[in-house]
Parts: sequence; C-alpha cells; structure tokens
Amino acid sequence: MLKAMLGEAWRAMGANRMRTALTMLGMVIGVGAVVLMMAIGQGAQLAVQQTIASMGSNLFIVLAGHTTAGGVRSGSGGGPTLTVSDAEAISELDGVIGVAPIHPGSAQLVHGANNWNSWVHGTTAAYFDVRSWSTVDGAPFTDSDVRSATRVALIGKTAADKLFGEESPVGKTIRIGQTPFIIVGLLAAKGQNLDGRDQDDMLIIPLSTAQRKLFGTPFQGSVRMIMVKTSSVEAMPAVEQAMTALLRQRHRLREGQDNDFYMRNLTAVADSAAATTRVMSLLLGAIASVSLLVGGIGIMNIMLVSVTERTREIGIRMAIGARQRDILSQFLLEAIILSIAGCIIGLMLGIGGAVLANRLTDTAVVISGSEALAAFGVAAAIGIFFGYYPAHKAAKLDPIEALRYQ
Repeated sequence: MLKAMLGEAWRAMGANRMRTALTMLGMVIGVGAVVLMMAIGQGAQLAVQQTIASMGSNLFIVLAGHTTAGGVRSGSGGGPTLTVSDAEAISELDGVIGVAPIHPGSAQLVHGANNWNSWVHGTTAAYFDVRSWSTVDGAPFTDSDVRSATRVALIGKTAADKLFGEESPVGKTIRIGQTPFIIVGLLAAKGQNLDGRDQDDMLIIPLSTAQRKLFGTPFQGSVRMIMVKTSSVEAMPAVEQAMTALLRQRHRLREGQDNDFYMRNLTAVADSAAATTRVMSLLLGAIASVSLLVGGIGIMNIMLVSVTERTREIGIRMAIGARQRDILSQFLLEAIILSIAGCIIGLMLGIGGAVLANRLTDTAVVISGSEALAAFGVAAAIGIFFGYYPAHKAAKLDPIEALRYQ
C-alpha cells in the first residue's frame, strides 16, 4: 500500500516539476539558513569558551589605585598602593589557592637583527599555576630565580615568532635595553583574550628582576596588580569580600574612605560574554527559523492548489472505493516528501556554507549531528502541520461534487 502511495506521490510531483522545485525551495532556504546560523553561533560560543579557558578559571585581578598630580589623575594601576606583602596576605585567606603579584610594562625586545615591542610581566613562579599556563619547550623559572633576580625569561609564541622565526628560542639570549635575558621556556599559545589583546605577545620574567633591573618601583616591593585564583566559582563572592576587608585594613583606610585599589572579577566578565554569545546564537537561530515557517506556508499553499487541480481525480478514486483516510494519507505523504527532500538539500547547503565560511573568513563553525536530526524532525513536523489542512480538505470532498468539478 505504502509503495503504491509513494509511486502516486512521485508521479504527481513529477507532473509539475517546476512547481515542486519552487515549493521545496522554501524548505531548502529555511533549513540551510538554520544550519548555517546555528553552526556559526555554536562556533562563536566555542571561540568564547576557548578564550575563557585560556584566561584561567576563578580569577580576580586586583589593580593598584590612581595618583593625582597637579590636578591630573592617572588611571587604575598608576598609584603605588599594592605590594608583594599584600599578595602574601591574600594567599592566606580561605578559598584562595593561588596568588601572583605582577609588575607589568612594555619594552623593546632585541635579538640579533630582529626587534619587537612586547608586553613584559614581572611575576612569581605561582603565575603559571594561577593562569594555567604551560610551556611547550623549556620550563618556567622558579622561586629561586625570583629571590636572586635572575635575568631569565619565558616568551610567548607571537613574540618568539617575531624574534626567532622558526628557530627554537630556548637557550637564546635577547636584550631589553642593555640588559641581556636568557630564554628558558616557550609558552603554550593562548590566543586573544576577551578584549582582543594577543596573550601570546608576552615576555614573563621574575618579579624582582622587573622591579630592580627593568621598570623600577616607587618603593621596594611595590607592584601594579595582583592576580588571585580561588578554589571555585562559588567561593568568589566570599573571597572578594575578604580581600576587600583585608586590603582596607592593611592600607589603613578609614570607614567611608574610598578604596585605593580596584578589583575585577574575570570570571564574571567571562560568564557575561558567554551568556551574550549564547543569546546571539539563539537569536540567529530564531531569525533563520522564520524561513522554515515561510517554507511551510508555501507547502500548504501549493498543496491547496494541487487539491483543487486534482478534484476530479479525488472523486474518481472515492467512487471506486478509496476511503477518506487513503486520500488524507496520500496528500499528507506528498507534503512530507516535499519537506524532507527540501530538508536534505538544505542540510547539505547549510553544511557547505558553514565550511565555506570557515575557509574564506576563518570563522569558527561547529556542526553537530543533533542539529541534523533536529532539522529532519522539524522538516517532518512542518510537512505534517502545514500539509494536514490541504489533505484533510481533500479527504472531506463529496465524491459526487468532486466528479462534477470542471
């Protein structure tokens, strides 16, 4: 029975190939647009997740305060209000599992005939655990290097490429000003952070070396920022309150007096970016889904035209014994075939478009099997939903009236 109905559906659609193709076009565009937009949206989410992972997890950045001179106020980090002792005190708080004081700046790096301006971070050995930053060659410096103010450095991939090209930088010597540094490690690539800055354009040296031999400090032990890692996301609110109270006490700030430091919750910023990306992904999918609705309406419209054109055929079939459910099934089957055929073509076009977008623009895309299954499910549902009314109308035709129809 099903085989005969499929044959009849194929003949009916083949008799009007152009109309059949135009009917499927709505589904092709709808499914293709949904698959493409969801692939791009999922790719954007993946890119944000990778960026968040590259930053490290459960992080705070405590920045030094500002200074005012002659009515001119510096930005955050401009005032000498944080010290290594502050970092040591923060490390003893409950919920804190890692603390890294940082004294940053920019400098011109020179190796042979090559030179490159890059960020230089003076910090402690704990920095690499706090940032979850590993090396692909060599090894990080140690606490002994920090105590001795050793002139060693770890270099990021971007800076290494600019200075050394394809050569391994480990064991090589670079100059910052007139001061030589030995590269002891090449850092794993992390890519851009949430504000678009290249995290791999970086040189990391011992904190004491940066303070004494490179950037200097207003007073001994002064740092511009402290990075703090907590044991979990849940512990972050309590740690933030404890850090604020501790630093206010250590800096002898009176009640009502403004903090002389700034605190940023990187995890909250990252979560906000991820949530925004998820909303944008859903919005893209919702907009593209409108095309599916238009495709379904197109199927219903063409099926109604088909019922009108085949009224006499329906009357003849009923006259020789066809039941209402047979007529209903026949037209409903045609609608489902149109939907699924359009879905298959649209799915291939959507995947092809996503792959093309990735290759031409380097846009991250993610194509999942669940989306393909969802596309088939939606296509069948649209075929049934929008095809039911024309099929029901055909099944309810009076055989005598149908035979008289001209």
